[in-house]
Amino acid sequence: MKHLSTLIVSLLLFFAPLNVMAQSKVAHIDTQQLISEMPEVISAQSELKKLESQYAQEMETSVKEFQTKAQNYQGDAQNQTDLINQQRQIEIQEMQSRIQEFRETAAQELQKRSAEMMRPLYEKARVAIEKVATVQMFDYVLDSSPGGSVIMASGKDLMADVKSELGF
Repeated sequence: MKHLSTLIVSLLLFFAPLNVMAQSKVAHIDTQQLISEMPEVISAQSELKKLESQYAQEMETSVKEFQTKAQNYQGDAQNQTDLINQQRQIEIQEMQSRIQEFRETAAQELQKRSAEMMRPLYEKARVAIEKVATVQMFDYVLDSSPGGSVIMASGKDLMADVKSELGF
């Protein structure tokens, strides 16, 4: 019996450090907040707003031109032949199609440009997070952004350290 209790105590003492060593160090960071505060992201968003404004201005000009032409044609329709009115109707429909096509193309271009500009910034943030986590010997860094994969974020928040690593 004495040998059995000694064996149990020995096993407990042997496995206790393994349990401590098996615990992982976990930290969290709100990646959405980090990325939104990066100076490069702010300038990229500014550039995208300028491009969006440019597209909106071009769209507004086209719509005004369309409206003016449609009103002129409508007001002058009684003085024209059926053939001319049909040609004008076709021209108006083509203008509508071009405006709609421009609207869709502009939206796609903005989305594409945004993805092109943001992709390297996401990668830069990821690399900085990994570097800080490695230096601080964290095994896992969880994303604590709203909708992220963290149920509880009571570990170390790397936000200040990653911002420092990125230089802001």
